[in-house]
Amino acid sequence: MKRLVVIALSLLVVCSIQAQSNQSEMEQIAQNYFEVMVASQAPDATEKELENYLALLTDDVGHQHLPYETDDSRSADGKQSMRKGMTFYLGAHTEYKAELLNLFTFNDSAIAIRYSHSAKGIHPQSNQAITYTSTMMEVLEIEHGKVAVIRKYHE
Repeated sequence: MKRLVVIALSLLVVCSIQAQSNQSEMEQIAQNYFEVMVASQAPDATEKELENYLALLTDDVGHQHLPYETDDSRSADGKQSMRKGMTFYLGAHTEYKAELLNLFTFNDSAIAIRYSHSAKGIHPQSNQAITYTSTMMEVLEIEHGKVAVIRKYHE
């Protein structure tokens, strides 16, 4: 009987340590994602910052940004599509700042980050001034340490 109690307690300790390790790893992924994403939006961002961001994503990443992008389907050229869209807007900001408000982890499969951000700049197509401030929630589905699906929500 004592052996069973010792085995049960040992399993609980091991599971608890593993859960804490997974949460810490997921929090690290989330923090890194946020920092790299912010760097890709900075006025002085280059293709290097853009590629650092894209390196965090799976090749078939799905992306949804309501109400602009409603389909979160994953496709073989998901990362390439993100690269094309982000390259179009690269350097459009003359000012950008963001503040991480909350970070949530869900097992080892998802992260949610809530942040406020504001920007000023010139739209690359219309050459019109753009200014915005908003609070965002990004839900990131994680596979093998990389972001597989991004869902963006405005508050």
